Amino acid sequence: MNNPDPNFTTTISVDQSPEEAFAAINNVRGWWGENIEGSTANLGDEWTYRYKDVHRCTMKVTAMVPNEKVVWLVVDNYFNFTQDKTEWKNTKIVFEVSRHGNKTEIRFTHEGLVPAYECFDLCSNAWGSYVNGSLRSLITTGKGRPNPRKPQTDFRERLRIKERGNGRGGRAPHQGTARFRVAKSYSVSGARHPSGAVEGILFGARRESTRAQDSATLPRNGRLPGFRTSRNADSGDQTATSFA
Repeated sequence: MNNPDPNFTTTISVDQSPEEAFAAINNVRGWWGENIEGSTANLGDEWTYRYKDVHRCTMKVTAMVPNEKVVWLVVDNYFNFTQDKTEWKNTKIVFEVSRHGNKTEIRFTHEGLVPAYECFDLCSNAWGSYVNGSLRSLITTGKGRPNPRKPQTDFRERLRIKERGNGRGGRAPHQGTARFRVAKSYSVSGARHPSGAVEGILFGARRESTRAQDSATLPRNGRLPGFRTSRNADSGDQTATSFA
């Protein structure tokens, strides 16, 4: 009996043509990150993606079959939340485009992103969001949802700004508190991934959520470092209160 492929893979189907899907895939700024440096559309191109100090990687386009296939080699990688900072290095990211009836299928595979990797949960959830959400949107509507060039202030920092704005003399009852609903479909495992890492890698996933603007994804232990959390039994909402 053959074992299933351990590499992360996800597939989407759209009504648009393979030509349209292929063009969107190569417009990486349009669906992954607006701050990408370098050309991404030609064989041999080398480019860099970065998000704050959380994630930085350099990709090289090593294979390109027009309207059918694109392969990126991860030339270099840096995570600030894994023991091996270079996870992803020498792995490959593959897009395969094919026509099935009246639909175009895009199969995404990150060759080398396997469950043994410390970042597997975070990264597979993030890729799932970018491909199934942002890339799909770029293909079908002409507008993706990439990480913005200047990311919004993160969840914890917004709370601290609120607290500082109220001065040193005591705190209003609501100060330092924000309500959010857990985005269960993007839950990740292990306290070893701090909230800053979740915010950086899953920035797109959080923006994909249909929850409120301040929704945040929690580790499975339900805790956000630097906060005390409680759950409303009726609504399922959680409240995070800063004690930093």
